[in-house]
Amino acid sequence: MQPPHFLLFLFLPILLPGMWADPEEPQVIQYLLTSLFANISSAEVSCVALVGDIPILTLHPANWSIHFYWPWVSQAAAEGDTGKIMSQYKIALRNIIRFVHDTVQQTEQHYPVVVQFRAGCLLYPNTTSQGFLNVGWGGRDLVAFEVDKQQWEAQQPSQVAELVSKSLNKQKSVKVLVEHLLSIWVCQTNFLALKRYGREILERQELPVATVFARTPSPDQLLLVCHVTGFYPRPISVAWLRDGQEVPPGPALNTSPILPNADLTYQLRSVLAVAPRDGHSYVCRVRHQSLGTRSLLIPWGRGHPWEWGAGCREQPLAL
Repeated sequence: MQPPHFLLFLFLPILLPGMWADPEEPQVIQYLLTSLFANISSAEVSCVALVGDIPILTLHPANWSIHFYWPWVSQAAAEGDTGKIMSQYKIALRNIIRFVHDTVQQTEQHYPVVVQFRAGCLLYPNTTSQGFLNVGWGGRDLVAFEVDKQQWEAQQPSQVAELVSKSLNKQKSVKVLVEHLLSIWVCQTNFLALKRYGREILERQELPVATVFARTPSPDQLLLVCHVTGFYPRPISVAWLRDGQEVPPGPALNTSPILPNADLTYQLRSVLAVAPRDGHSYVCRVRHQSLGTRSLLIPWGRGHPWEWGAGCREQPLAL
């Protein structure tokens, strides 16, 4: 069996970079592809490319045509290596399908089979990057390209994983291509190219709106709830201050996951359990990229919903 040269298709999203989600965090650029093989003569493919949480392109499942979410993505994709890759992606996708069917037959697997690909890179503000490429089979990690070792490695002790990793490692041209597409130069160069076209979308920021209210599940317990919503991008820091000191993690503190809103912003809640009339003052503190160096401070018991600013000296009311 000849392994396919399918990596040209996999690394398309790496060449479509985007914004920094936070000055202290890397930007994730990734391409997600899922293929369902119901039998030896069928293959259904769905995929999406993301810059952070912003979808930039999808593949039509019927004719494999590329749909760009934004006109500027198409403009950026026409530059450099990306344009060359896009002119060959259908050939590469057919090779992926052929490779999976051949692997099923050689290892005597049973249909249906689900194969997933995740490829991309992390772009850091200090101009370094870290690439990744993972392949899953049946919902489990199958093989991954280890950038430091410059080789494919099995991620499970199975015949399929061993066969796939050995086949790919024999193809020197594939390894060279992977190393190139995961390189710092490719990630950074194309990040700057896309940023020129889509700066408004990629650098979008929305201020958080926060309110604090209380619930009393029992006479001897008070739940202080800090609800933060309407913010973008996703990374955010929410903490409770007791008498000006941050409350450490513990059973009394419960913060929800960050959840999406319908308007493409985010929300979350942080709940702190306290004893009624305990004599302490409490403030919910919110830090977010849109606030710059300032913090959003919401004292419990205030009549106004929120007030923010650098060096805010508002004194919260005690319970």
